[in-house]
Amino acid sequence: MAEKITHGIKDEEFIRDEVPMTKEEVREVSICKLGLSEDSVFYDVGSGTGSVAVETALLSKKIKVFAIETNPLAAALIKKNKEKFGAENIEIIEGKAPDVFDGLPVPTHAFIGGTKGSLKSILSSLCRKNPCMRVVMNAVSLESISQMTEVLKDFSVTDDEVVQISVSKSKKIGNYHMMQANNPVFVFSFTFAESILCNDK
Repeated sequence: MAEKITHGIKDEEFIRDEVPMTKEEVREVSICKLGLSEDSVFYDVGSGTGSVAVETALLSKKIKVFAIETNPLAAALIKKNKEKFGAENIEIIEGKAPDVFDGLPVPTHAFIGGTKGSLKSILSSLCRKNPCMRVVMNAVSLESISQMTEVLKDFSVTDDEVVQISVSKSKKIGNYHMMQANNPVFVFSFTFAESILCNDK
């Protein structure tokens, strides 16, 4: 059987338990919006099950992936999924962002899936580490959407975009297939433009 070259892992393939996970279709759009390259240093902030970390790590063994997670149960699941998919280029960082950023390599990209109420401090810390980096973050609740919109006003960004994704999947009920909707997700993507150095990259 030929090796698959299209990225995309089905949700049910991940070991999940009760930990929240970025769903398959949203995950693929979010990864595409990151615009990763083989020399990327990627932070997955609020990694959950590690689904985004695993999929980015499998794009290339040269990508350095740091799965950052404060929940010990979730961190254990990331380890299990890392081992299941052979994603050896993932390093699991257990602790709260942005406190654990110190000592990590300078990131080129970040995905923010969870913030524990520290969105502004996380973005500020990321921007200090690399004022030209690419960031993607997801929001589901109205409160999160409002917060992300407001917080971004405090930063100079470019290539910014918001995409709203609504996914419905069929489920067989008796002899019929009914569509069941997932929660709509807002995907925010942008590049920091805080430094004149960014103009030279």
